[in-house]
Amino acid sequence: MDMDDDINDVDELYDVDDIDASIARLSELSTIRQRCKQLYQWIAAGESDYFSLVPNHLPTVVDYVLAVIDANHPDLNIPNYSRWRHFSAGGRDRWAELETTLTVSEEEQARIRTELTVISVLLDAGAGKHWRYRDSDGQDYARSEGLAVASLQMYRDGLFSARSDQPLRVDAAALAALNSERLAAALHVSPDNPLLGLPGRLNLLKQLGAVITRNPGYLGGQVRLGGLFDSLKAQVEDDARLPAPDLFALLLDFLAPIWPGRKILGGFNLGDVWLHPALDDDGLIPFHQLVQWLTYSLVDPLEAAGFTITQLDDLTGLPESRHGGLFVDLGVVQPMHTEVMQYSHAVDSDLVIEWRALTVCLLDQVAEQIRQRLGLDAHQLPLARILQGGTWAAGRKIAAERRSDGSPPISIISDGTVF
Repeated sequence: MDMDDDINDVDELYDVDDIDASIARLSELSTIRQRCKQLYQWIAAGESDYFSLVPNHLPTVVDYVLAVIDANHPDLNIPNYSRWRHFSAGGRDRWAELETTLTVSEEEQARIRTELTVISVLLDAGAGKHWRYRDSDGQDYARSEGLAVASLQMYRDGLFSARSDQPLRVDAAALAALNSERLAAALHVSPDNPLLGLPGRLNLLKQLGAVITRNPGYLGGQVRLGGLFDSLKAQVEDDARLPAPDLFALLLDFLAPIWPGRKILGGFNLGDVWLHPALDDDGLIPFHQLVQWLTYSLVDPLEAAGFTITQLDDLTGLPESRHGGLFVDLGVVQPMHTEVMQYSHAVDSDLVIEWRALTVCLLDQVAEQIRQRLGLDAHQLPLARILQGGTWAAGRKIAAERRSDGSPPISIISDGTVF
């Protein structure tokens, strides 16, 4: 099969008897690291047309990240990587403000937290460098923080609820009725304030509404998104321990139908999975970035509800532009020619796939070296805290130092559903 063919159905890559096993394999967290390592080694061997690796620059990245951690978290009391950090943009705890107004049960609060997390993560693909959201305090917020503040306000305003008496709710009817004009207005989008991927975001939300209608089994039999909490609560053992890989697997399966234009195998939408000609076996590499981001972000509401989330380090570092940009800006990943940084690149391009694979592997390497420098182990300083307190913040900081608009070094064409 020609890897450059513009197709979505990849059944011809497999024998019929292998399809179910292949879908299961591409849905495993371990496969993400294994396939990323394959591409990493291929690039390290000098086979890539786009990137070369300079491993001796990795200590420079470690130094830079450690400086960021020391500046922001000198006591190493770092929270986990989560969407919930962004709700406090500008030093204002917006969730606490909302929580003080709630007069509902603890279980209903958990449903509300769960809904807010899912909606906010699905709206969190790259906003572009021109978009801004003006909060009620008159402050402007951009990029991921702006989308977080906007999504929280949209949820508070009842944009996703079909019940006027219960605005803090996400149900299928409201998502089905949502249109581009209402979503654009809620996000303050205008010709002078453009947001990348608005149609893609709208489509994700509308497809989510369809999933809620079709899959009440994932929602404790309810027709609202908050039923996801009830379903999870029914699945955990008496000690309320929930392994992160199990949470990831449930979310991946539940959300599979919402992703547009993805590879289809045996009628199953593979999601954030892409073809690359250098890969062995089926040539497919999974990242599942937004589902992993959602898994990380649901730890906050689930722990608040009494869950204990285990095996969080099975998740990978997210292969997005801040993390990936850190390695380009500090010289570990070096573009082979100027066009890499002069033009915008499609999500399914070999270039972007390679950049993402390198990012996953290099984040693991940086995490290990940081722990060695600090004399800590993975239990004392898990990857989720290194991502939050170090690499993501470092990627943003170096981008601001290198470019006046703070944009990543490589531009990706975003449809609002991956980055």
